[in-house]
Amino acid sequence: MLKGQNVICISSIDWDFIWQGHQEIMSTLAMHGNRVLFIENTGARSPGLRDISRIKHRIENWFKGVKGIRKEMDNIYIFSPLVLPFPYSRIARWVNHHLIFSILERWMKAMDFSDPVIWTFLPTPLSLDIVDSLIKKLVIYYCIDNLSVSSVAARKIKRSEESLLKKADLIFVTSKELYNYCIRYKNRVYNFPFAVNFSEFEKIRLQESGIPEELKDIKRPIIGYVGGLHKWVDQNLIKETAEKFPEYSFVFIGPIQSDVSTLLCFKNIYFLGQKRHEELPLFIKYFDICSIPYLITDFTKNVYPTKLNEYLALGKPVISTYLPEVMSFNREFGNIVYVAEDIKQFGEYIRIGIAENKEPIRNKRIQVASQNSWENRIEEMSGIIEKEIEKKRLDRDVKWKENLVVFYRRTRRRLLKVSTICLLLYFLLFKTPFIWFLASPLKISDQPQRVDAIVVFGGGVGETGSPGKSTIERARYAAEFYKDGYADKIIFSSGYTYRYNDAENMRLIALSVGVADKDIILEQNANSTYENVIFSKRILDRNKWDSILLVSSPYNMRRAYLVFNRWRGTLQIFYRPVQESQFYDRSYGVNWEQMKAIMHEYLGIMYYWFKGYIR
Repeated sequence: MLKGQNVICISSIDWDFIWQGHQEIMSTLAMHGNRVLFIENTGARSPGLRDISRIKHRIENWFKGVKGIRKEMDNIYIFSPLVLPFPYSRIARWVNHHLIFSILERWMKAMDFSDPVIWTFLPTPLSLDIVDSLIKKLVIYYCIDNLSVSSVAARKIKRSEESLLKKADLIFVTSKELYNYCIRYKNRVYNFPFAVNFSEFEKIRLQESGIPEELKDIKRPIIGYVGGLHKWVDQNLIKETAEKFPEYSFVFIGPIQSDVSTLLCFKNIYFLGQKRHEELPLFIKYFDICSIPYLITDFTKNVYPTKLNEYLALGKPVISTYLPEVMSFNREFGNIVYVAEDIKQFGEYIRIGIAENKEPIRNKRIQVASQNSWENRIEEMSGIIEKEIEKKRLDRDVKWKENLVVFYRRTRRRLLKVSTICLLLYFLLFKTPFIWFLASPLKISDQPQRVDAIVVFGGGVGETGSPGKSTIERARYAAEFYKDGYADKIIFSSGYTYRYNDAENMRLIALSVGVADKDIILEQNANSTYENVIFSKRILDRNKWDSILLVSSPYNMRRAYLVFNRWRGTLQIFYRPVQESQFYDRSYGVNWEQMKAIMHEYLGIMYYWFKGYIR
C-alpha cells in the first residue's frame, strides 16, 4: 500500500456528497499514512437554478475552514474553493487559477506539503492549470465518466481532457469503453472499476440488526435502488414495472436530482432521500431485489455502476438494464447479475429474483463482491503508482544534466517572451497615439449656446493626484463663458476638501477674473460625478432652470453625459470640456498619470452601469 506521500485530489464531487470512490480511495490512503488535500468539485459546466443549494453549501463550507480549507480527519484536509462559475472562459480561468493557487501555495508551504502526487478526477481547464502550476511527483487521471456526453454544457471539456490524458503519468478508468477511449492518448491505462468497502458491508450482513425505521411500514417484497435519482434513471421502466406489480414496493434511497413528478402518484413507490454512507448497508440488507434501472445512452455506456458490488456484498439478487459494463461483469463472473433487454424482461427477472431462495448463489455473489473490494483495488493501484514513482526517480537521476539544460532553455525563452511583450506594451501605450485613440469616445464637445447657468464639476484629486491644476482650468474656462454672456449664473459643484473646499477654491478664482459674487452658487457635498449631477440638478430644479453649459475635464464628459441621460428629465445640456488641459497635454506623448485617469473613467462607467446610475 502507498505510504508517506502527499496527495492532492482534484475531485469531481464534494466530500459530503454521496460517498463514492473519491472519498473511499482518499480516506484509505490517509489511513495508511499519506496526507491528502481533497479539492472539492470546481465544476465542469456553468451552474443553473437547480444548483443554488449546492452553491449555498459551498459558501458555508468555505467559512467552515481557513480560506476554505478545513481538517476533516487525520491526514485529510478539505479545500472548498470559491471560483467564478464559468469553467471554459479564459478570463474566469485566469481569475480562478490565481484564486486557488494563491491559497494552495501558502497552505502547502505552511504544511510542508511538497512534491505531491496529483490525483485528479476532473479534466477541466482549471484542473489542468493546477497540474501545470505545481511541482509534483506524479500525475494520475482517474477517468470515471465520459463527461463530454454527460450534458450539452460539459461538451467543451473534451479539449482539456485530451491535454490531461497526454500529460498524465498514469490513467485509471472504470470501464472498458473508457479504456478504449483513453488508450488512444496514452499507453499507461489501467482498468479499475469502482469497488465496495467489503468489510463494512460484511459486518452488517453477519450481525443481527433491526430493520430501519423507515422500512418498517413498507410492504415486502421490496425492490430497492441506492444512488442519485438523476436523468440517467429510466423513469418509464420504473413506472410500468410499478404498475405491473402493485403488490411489490419500490424503494429509492438517494438525492432527487431530476423531475420525478410522474412517479409520485404511485402508492407503492417510496423516496427515502439521501442517507449517510454508513447507513446504506442496513437498508440494502432488507431489500429483496436490488435494481440498476438505467437508460442506455452514450453516457451510461461508459458507466460501471458503483452500487453493483455493494448489492452483491449483501448477497442480494441484482437486476440491471442492458449496460455494457454489467454485461462485461457477467462475462467475467459467470452471469451473476440478471440483465434485462427490455421492460418486460425486467419484470420477469423481478419475479424470478423474489422466488429465488438458494444459499449457493447468495454465497457466490458475496464471493464475487469480495474480489471487487476497495482494499484489493487500492492495493493494486498503489503497486502501479509506487513503480511509476521509482521509474521517474531513476529517470531523473539519469537525465539530470539534460533536464537542467532544458530548464534553463525554457526559462530563457519565457524571459524573452515576457520581455518582448512588456516592450511591445510599453511602445504601444507610451509611444503611440493608442491611449488617445482609446480615450476619444470619452470626449464630448458641443458648440456653446446661451443658457440659464454654467455648471462646473470640480477636479479634486481624481486626475492629478494633488488639488489645483484642474480646479484652476475649469474655473477660468467657466468664467470666460460667463463674461462672454453665455449665462448669468455659475454653479461650482465639488465636495472635495484639501485644506479648502474645491468649490470654494473655484469661486475665489472666478472672483479674481471678474465674476460677480452674487452670480456664483456653491454645491459643496458632491464626491463623485454621479453626486455632481444629482446635487446640481436639485439646484437647477429649485431655480426652474431648463438649460446649462457643463464644464469638466475632456474625458469626464462621457460619464457625466451618461448620468445626465438617466436623470436630466427635460433639462437641455451643452457639453464643453476644458479645451487646453495642462493635465492632458500631449506634447510629450502619454504619461502614467494620464493613462490612469483615462482608465479610471472607463472603470467608473462600468461601475455606474453595475450600480444602475446609468442605463
